Amino acid sequence: MYNFLALISGAVIGSMILLNGELAQYYGMYNATVIFHAVAVVFTFIICKIGKKKILPSEKLPLWFYLGGIFMVFPTLFENFAFGKISMTSIMALSLFGQTVCSLLFDRFGWLGMERHPFKKTSLIGIVFSLTGIGIMLTDLRGTDNPAILAIVLVFLSGAAIVVYRTINARLTERIGSMPTSLISHFVGLPFILLLALIMPGTSIKWLAAVPSANFWIYLGGVGGAMAVFLMNITVPKISSFRQTLLNFVGKVFVGILLDLILESSFSPITFYGGLIIAAGIFLNIIIEHYQERRKAMPAA
Repeated sequence: MYNFLALISGAVIGSMILLNGELAQYYGMYNATVIFHAVAVVFTFIICKIGKKKILPSEKLPLWFYLGGIFMVFPTLFENFAFGKISMTSIMALSLFGQTVCSLLFDRFGWLGMERHPFKKTSLIGIVFSLTGIGIMLTDLRGTDNPAILAIVLVFLSGAAIVVYRTINARLTERIGSMPTSLISHFVGLPFILLLALIMPGTSIKWLAAVPSANFWIYLGGVGGAMAVFLMNITVPKISSFRQTLLNFVGKVFVGILLDLILESSFSPITFYGGLIIAAGIFLNIIIEHYQERRKAMPAA
């Protein structure tokens, strides 16, 4: 079940690409991110109140338990910086590479108090398939000038930031639950991105007085974001960080491809083939591990 939920959370993130893209076209990148976080905060607050969820823990927790929302902002900023300097396929591949490396380290050492997942020989299948898929996607990499090199480094770090924020959120979830954690995470990230929207060149808060878009659905990205974080808060403590990364990616890629086909926008065969190879490795891994667990559970003859 947790593998399926991890796949769904990736699919939700993939569907948000369309909503956030439309919102950014109407309000600008930073302002759209402010709106995204504000909608997520309102949505999660309402859900918590309806469900009578306690938002803050009764015990005093270390400050870093609440910093997941800060790390949530970095992937968006870094990937937006890289847009136009390297291809979209390269951005996806480099982000996945950063997540893969960071996930393996978190699994191996149990950083931030997470459960350790010792390396299994069967995991080599997923690693080989994922690196092959990433390699195929990176064939679309272009640009070797200084801005492109900086973009490559930042996108790699954005992948690592994703692993950090979902791990921090998972720790907080253990204390207060999934939806309150989603609320706190977006609430903490909101003032940080609002400050950026105020100080970055070419941005202003005049959009507050602007006429809302007639396409009301573009404001629902924050709802999707809240649900994606909610699902990840459930799955991260239950499966390895490495598997979480790859399942999220597969869900995100194939929903993105489906939206491209429906909307008749650009379609990247390289992304499709790379994602297909990674998906094959994941599901082969799951099947082998399931078979091994069944054999262990069988009584000795």
